[in-house]
Amino acid sequence: MALILLTIGVGYGLLRSYLHSDGFRKFLSAEVSEAAGVRGEFSRFSWDGLAVDTASFASTGDGMIQSFNADGLHTEVSFSGVRRGVWELKGSRIRRLEASLDTRIETEKQDLPPSPQSQEPEVKRVKKSGWFPNEVELGSLEVQDVSVKAILKNGEASLTGMRVNVSRGGAKNAYRVDVDGGEISLPGKFLKQIDLNRVRLKYQDESVFLTDASATVFDEGRIEATGEWSGKTKEFSLEGTAKGIQAEKLLNESWAKRITGEVSSDFTVDGRTGSPVASGTLMIDQGVLTALPMLDALAAYADTRRFRVLALNEARTDWQWKKDELVLSNLVFSSEGLMRIEGRLVIRDQGIDGVFRLGLAPGTLASIPGAETDVFLPGESGLLWTVVHLTGTLDDPKEDLTRRLIAAAGMRMFDQIPETGEDVLKFTRSVVDQIPPEKIQDGIEKGVEIIEKSEKAVKEVRGILDGILGK
Repeated sequence: MALILLTIGVGYGLLRSYLHSDGFRKFLSAEVSEAAGVRGEFSRFSWDGLAVDTASFASTGDGMIQSFNADGLHTEVSFSGVRRGVWELKGSRIRRLEASLDTRIETEKQDLPPSPQSQEPEVKRVKKSGWFPNEVELGSLEVQDVSVKAILKNGEASLTGMRVNVSRGGAKNAYRVDVDGGEISLPGKFLKQIDLNRVRLKYQDESVFLTDASATVFDEGRIEATGEWSGKTKEFSLEGTAKGIQAEKLLNESWAKRITGEVSSDFTVDGRTGSPVASGTLMIDQGVLTALPMLDALAAYADTRRFRVLALNEARTDWQWKKDELVLSNLVFSSEGLMRIEGRLVIRDQGIDGVFRLGLAPGTLASIPGAETDVFLPGESGLLWTVVHLTGTLDDPKEDLTRRLIAAAGMRMFDQIPETGEDVLKFTRSVVDQIPPEKIQDGIEKGVEIIEKSEKAVKEVRGILDGILGK
């Protein structure tokens, strides 16, 4: 018994002596550096029994992680894992952690040059010794403030104010990560800021599983999502829902005035193809259309304000986004008893190209000659339908309905000319038969004068029509 106690005492003394040596600090520096893919070192350790504090860990890297720095570190070392060949770290805390990333750099695992610490004799002896453990096992970790800056392909992004707790996940090399709070700033004009509420992650075998995430976007919108990411293949997938987003927050300045309402959508993001593709189904509750290009033209020509502002009883679309392109398919805008729009719209950069079916209630365009017979035709739901092509840009959309309405009105006028001309000829023939030949010359001269006056009158009428219908 005395020999056993002596052996335990000597062993404990040797382990504690090694922990308090500079060799353990350099060994731990090398382990953290290897795990993070950087070259770094802890500052001087301050021990209190098996508890240790250090002011900082500073590092630099050549890969995706450019730098990795931590301040105010504390941990406790347990000997319970020594028989398994590991140093167990318990109750670890970090006051502040900062990281700088460059995602443009290939993230494939690289053979980093050995850190200066790993070349020291003490570290080599520890690594090769069968007596001292040569692995580190993290029990739990609390980071009070996390700040990350990242360079993306389309600009800079940042993440600040996160509180992170890490705990063992049961299996070896498995961890649970709980994130509370934080703000994400993104490049670009669309979604500039995400306020994190909570994020729950699980890490195992170089893969990250997003089990629960909740965030606030566009002031009052809420996003909830789940997903996964593979560290081996760099592929990822994401799915979730977005609710409570005001439509004008999603649109540019021009369209924000035309479409209002509360947007909700489900979504999936597939990052397994090398270029992420997102898709989903979007709906607008309490939607209102104001001065939509094709409807604005109808309001002007029909001399009515019913098309200027439309309350929608149905507004939905399927959508798909990939680099520089947004496709809206199965799009429906409906104002019950008055109008329905169905179609597809493609947005590339600022250019738009859409084909829609526009349905209107009968009698709506009765004041426009030819509109309800030549441009619109009877169809389903008791509406009159026509096809509208939308082109141009988001800031300056163009529609072909105006031109067709003007053309139809003009053709209807020309349709009336043959009947009028035939009546004129019959009347003229009957008059000519009763006029003496010597009076015909005078009649011709008078006729020329009347024609000239008529031409002037036609020009005046045309000016009036231009004012009503638009050139």
